[in-house]
Amino acid sequence: MNKRTTIIILALIAFGYIVRLMPHLPNATPVTAIALASSLYLGRRAALFLPVAILFLSDILIGFYDWRIMASVYISFILVGALSWLAAKRPGLASNALIIVGASLLFFLVTNFAVWAFSPLYEKSISGLIYCYTLGLPFLRNMLLGDILYTSIILGVFKVMGLSKQFAETKTASRSHAYQTAAITRENF
Repeated sequence: MNKRTTIIILALIAFGYIVRLMPHLPNATPVTAIALASSLYLGRRAALFLPVAILFLSDILIGFYDWRIMASVYISFILVGALSWLAAKRPGLASNALIIVGASLLFFLVTNFAVWAFSPLYEKSISGLIYCYTLGLPFLRNMLLGDILYTSIILGVFKVMGLSKQFAETKTASRSHAYQTAAITRENF
C-alpha cells in the first residue's frame, strides 16, 4: 500500500468517526458511503474493514450496548461492504443507486429484527415484529438520505481530486498482476 492510499484510508476513517460523533439525524452517517467508495477505489478488504473500524472506534466514545444488537449493526455493515463489491464490478450511477438503496434496506431489516428479538420493548410475535419495523421507518428514511448525501460527497471529492481514475487504474493493474502471477504459478505445477 502506498502513502497516498494510506492517507485516503485514514481520511475516510477520520471522516466517518467525526460524523458519527457529531450531532446528526439517527442513522444518517457516512459509513455506507465509505464502504461503497472503498469497494470502488480501495478494494474488497477496505470495504469490509473501514466500516467496522469506524464503528468500533466511535463506539468506544459513544458507548457499547446490548452485544447482540450491536453485533447486528456490525454484521449489517460487513454485509453492506460485501454488497458494495457488486458496484465495483459494474461501476455507474444506476449500480451505485441500487447498492445505496439495498444497503439501507439490508441494514433496516437486520438491525430492526435484532431489536425485536433481543430487546424487551416488543412483543415476541408477528405483530410485535411488524410494530418494530413500523417504528423503524423514520430511521430507514434517515439512513437512505444520509447514504445518498454522503455517497455523493465522497464520490464527488474523489472525482474532483482526480482520485477515481488513479485508484481504478491501480486496482485494475493489481488485478492484472495477480491474474498473471496465478497463471504462471499454475503453469509451474
